[in-house]
Amino acid sequence: MKLGPTYDLLHSENHFYRQSVSDARSCARCLTPIYFRICLKAVDGVVDPLKGVWRLPRCVAIITMSGSPAVVMRLVASAHTVAEKAGAIVRKVLHSGELGIVEKTGANDLQTLADRLAQQSICASLSRSFPKITIIGEEELPAEEIKEDLIEGGHSEEILQKTCPAEYSGLKEEELVVWVDPLDGTKEYTEASRCHHHQTEAQIPNKGSDTSRPHSTALWLLDNVTVLIGIAYEGRAIAGVINQPFYNYQLGAGASLGRTMWGMLGLGAFGFQLQEVPGDRRIVTTTRSHSNKLVTDCVNAMEPHEVIKVGGAGNKIIQLVEGKASAYVFASPGCKKWDTCAPEAILHTVGGKLTDMHGNAYCYNANVKHMNSAGVLATLRNHEYYVSRVPQSVLQALKSD
Repeated sequence: MKLGPTYDLLHSENHFYRQSVSDARSCARCLTPIYFRICLKAVDGVVDPLKGVWRLPRCVAIITMSGSPAVVMRLVASAHTVAEKAGAIVRKVLHSGELGIVEKTGANDLQTLADRLAQQSICASLSRSFPKITIIGEEELPAEEIKEDLIEGGHSEEILQKTCPAEYSGLKEEELVVWVDPLDGTKEYTEASRCHHHQTEAQIPNKGSDTSRPHSTALWLLDNVTVLIGIAYEGRAIAGVINQPFYNYQLGAGASLGRTMWGMLGLGAFGFQLQEVPGDRRIVTTTRSHSNKLVTDCVNAMEPHEVIKVGGAGNKIIQLVEGKASAYVFASPGCKKWDTCAPEAILHTVGGKLTDMHGNAYCYNANVKHMNSAGVLATLRNHEYYVSRVPQSVLQALKSD
């Protein structure tokens, strides 16, 4: 039976294989994805060219593995779903009120139960599906058995339907490095949690019914929180997934919380609407809780019309791609590779750039040091202008790797 631009093919056990003109493939009845190429010569199938229908006796007998999606596309598709699972964990922990806060190096460097559970979920889920990839997570956690309810084995069908850029189609698992920040913006998360638990039960963001005013409470800090999964090849960030667990929290009762954006070089960026700050304005976003004289001097040197101080590297890149800021300026060695890999990939995909304060790119190989020692400078446009404005005192203090 012909259904518009799609064709239903007999799958097996009375299920059907659907192939659309965009090459989306899944069982039309059970929606199970099928990564195979039909080989008509292998069976005694009947083709009706007038109706455009393929009547095949049993797909199990006529499939070949030659149509399987590229490894990197399957990895990105899995990372998308895994990031959403991690986002749900982050919301659940906030709702419980039991954050299990641990200071790592000080009061501004915290770890919560949400950090620990989200990283366990991300790393265990991706490792199970892709046992040969290298995964580097922010949190140093003891080896222990991961509960099955933390494992996410799904994938984004929308991503699998897209064509892999030719230069990445042949990549192997062992060539890929995944950088994971399970909860970027932990300090803001803990502050928002304290505010959140002064609200009534009916106002809890996790239930989509927060009626507070963000400008009068710390709940606006929930926007700073992200889950970051970056994918690198030969030291370069080539794909990234950013989940914002509390996106839409301020819309009140019935709001659907969370969103996931992703991007891949040569393919595009998805999950948000690209916008730019008007060309005659310079708006700089910088750290909210890790400032010092170098950071302040560097921000001022950019001669900004406005300065926005927010938490989280992922959140700052979102500010750039959604037209709320022109540049992300952080003249300090506080950022790590797991903070910047995913955001850099998305930013680069839409024509932006992320470098150290000298204008040099960071490397994301498995064996590099984790600290971004020479600070972070990211822009959507006019990167050279901002590099040229970095004070000499900053360049001397922050040596490029």
